[in-house]
Amino acid sequence: MTHWYEGPLAAFDTETTGVDVEEDRIVSAALVVQDTAGGRPRVTRWLVNPGIPVPAAATEVHGLTDDHLRRNGRWPAPVMEEVARALAEQCAAGRPLVVMNAPFDLTILDRELRRHRASSLGRYLETTSLCVLDPRVLDKHLDRYRKGRRTLTDLCAQYGVELDGAHDAAADATAALDVVRAVARRFASRLERLSPAELHTLQAVWHAAQARGLQAWFARNGTPEAVDPAWPLRPELRTAA
Repeated sequence: MTHWYEGPLAAFDTETTGVDVEEDRIVSAALVVQDTAGGRPRVTRWLVNPGIPVPAAATEVHGLTDDHLRRNGRWPAPVMEEVARALAEQCAAGRPLVVMNAPFDLTILDRELRRHRASSLGRYLETTSLCVLDPRVLDKHLDRYRKGRRTLTDLCAQYGVELDGAHDAAADATAALDVVRAVARRFASRLERLSPAELHTLQAVWHAAQARGLQAWFARNGTPEAVDPAWPLRPELRTAA
């Protein structure tokens, strides 16, 4: 019997102008599809001219400059349409979608669709079921007492996954996919009887508990930052009339 974590998976990642999902923009995205563990991945990349300046701090992270994006990037509207349809196709095909820190990447995609397509990610997924595997949520639940950070780079080091070219969307998506396989193998006794759909439901619960714990830690340390418990997509902010 082949377990789900040795079979077909897809992974999605973005690079952006910043970390505010409501205001920042996508500058690149990638979808990586792998039919079997160790199989050759199929990679689709998108490069976007966001229409706003890219802050120097963001360029330092992913290396994408205003000039490069103006010369080589496409306008956001058709790209967001293609990305959303591509994710919907993976979901319709029954491939779990690996997204590291899913509430960031899926929410910023949703906001870009609202901004440029007068649509939403939910509309593209109306006829299929979203099934997300978030390596950060899985690792934090399954190895909750391990100290230290849990960025993608940290998880790659923890699980022996090669990350070649961090902060390139395709490289990060590929690494996240490999981390999910590695996490599942390490904790096979706890995961192999669960389907990806069941894990999707459980991760929403786990993430909410993790958010409450982080919020309590912030409160104890006098940090005013709010932690959103929603997973894998944050609800739309509604502006008062």
